[in-house]
Amino acid sequence: MSKLIRMDHTGHSTVAEWTGDDPAAVEAAVAAFAQELDRGYLAMVSAGPGKAEQVRELPVSADLVILRLPISGG
Repeated sequence: MSKLIRMDHTGHSTVAEWTGDDPAAVEAAVAAFAQELDRGYLAMVSAGPGKAEQVRELPVSADLVILRLPISGG
């Protein structure tokens, strides 16, 4: 089962879960993903040991997609 999680004040919250053979769950995950991006979150997936890459579309085949807010500073 794949997961879309959002990093937050609790550590993380599960936003969506899906399997490739459940079209309704995939559709719900894609909608939740888009909503989180609209709220300003960035989405990351693993790109190998110690590496991650930002994605702008939900990679349905990924095991884990992590949402986080951009780092702010000044």
